[in-house]
This record gives sequence, structure tokens and C-alpha cells, in this order.
Amino acid sequence: MEGRPRPRRAPLRAGAAVGLLALATAACGTIAAPRARPAQAGRPAATTGPAPRQAGTGRFTVVNIPIRSWRRLPPSPPVRLEIPAIGVSARLVRLGLDPDGRMQVPGDFQAAGWFTGAAEPGQLGPAVVAGHVDSRTGPAVFYRLRELRPGDLVRVVRADRRVVRFVVESLARYPKPALPGDQVYGPTTAPALRLVTCAGTFDRERRSYRDNLVVSATIAAEPQPGAGR
Repeated sequence: MEGRPRPRRAPLRAGAAVGLLALATAACGTIAAPRARPAQAGRPAATTGPAPRQAGTGRFTVVNIPIRSWRRLPPSPPVRLEIPAIGVSARLVRLGLDPDGRMQVPGDFQAAGWFTGAAEPGQLGPAVVAGHVDSRTGPAVFYRLRELRPGDLVRVVRADRRVVRFVVESLARYPKPALPGDQVYGPTTAPALRLVTCAGTFDRERRSYRDNLVVSATIAAEPQPGAGR
């Protein structure tokens, strides 16, 4: 689309490589964000929480990084997204980059798209899923995304038929030029999920929504043996 704002480069932690990309949709407009290389499974990731404790040994420093425990899964791409609280049950398509270096978008307004440049759901790091908010004919897959609340469940079905459960932690809306890349693509201490769509008022001149909505979720805790007894 013509007249799209250029994305702003945002600093990323842990030496992540930065490349600029944009997610463009016919009805939604542009979701601009820098792309970070996802953290590799099994390696500590930077955290935005309290500074880790350091213990001096005289010769070197031991840093305790608060990594959450989670059941490690083998790699497997996601194929379906389910959000019971807002009635979403949609297939997931793969999103790569187009020849201009911009993120592809789902051709089906009722499908969501998983960005293959980020983590797979269930692997360490943030998995990024984008979807349209509406179309010229009515609501699209993420039309009710704004209705989610902390504690709501999100399920991702993988190709190996395993289901990864995430719990919503927060919702945030940003003006598109100010979308913080580290909040979407930055490293995490456990498998995470980012659901992204357009929000705010519609700019008729640009034919684009002015804001982005980002829903952040973290992998659900595994039931502990004997829990509830």
C-alpha cells in the first residue's frame, strides 16, 4: 500500500540480529515491527524482570538467571489456533517474507498466520501469530482479540498433534510507528506467544488502522503430580 509509515528500529537484547519488516494487510493496514532471531531452546534468555543475583567467586562471577521450568517439546510447526473465550478456531498458515522483505499475511481473512522467522509454539522464545481484524465484508479472525483478558486460555495445535496451552498475561495497544519490537520479538525465559492485529481508529486516507494490538501469553504450567488432592 502507498504511504505506509516506515518501521522504527528498536533495540533488542542478547545480541539478536535486527532486520526491518512490516506486516501489510488489505483491510488492516500495516503492522510494523523489527524482526529478531528467536532465542535457541536450552539457552538462557535475557529477562526484563529483576536483575539476576550475582555471586562472586574471586575468579569469575556466577549469574543466576530465573528460567521458568517447562516441558521441552521436539520441533513441530503449528497448524491450528483455538481461543475459546472469543470463539476462535482457525487454521494457521505459514508466513514468511515477501520479495520486498515484508512479512506475508494470510490470504484468508478467517485464517491466522504463524511467522516462520520466530519460534515455534512450545519452543523457547516468542511465537508470533498475526491475523486480520476485519475485511471489506465484515469481521475477520482477530476481530474480538481485544476482548481477551489475563488468564484466558489459548491453545495451539501442532502438526505432531500435540496441543500447547498458553495463558494470556497482558494486552497492549501501540501506535504503529511506536510498536516496540522487543515486546514482540524479544527473548523470553519460557515459551511465549504473541497475537498481533490492528486496532484503533481507521485512517481513511492511508486505508489503514492507526494502532496495533499485541496480546502476550506465556506457556501454561504443567499440572503437578498430586495437585488438588
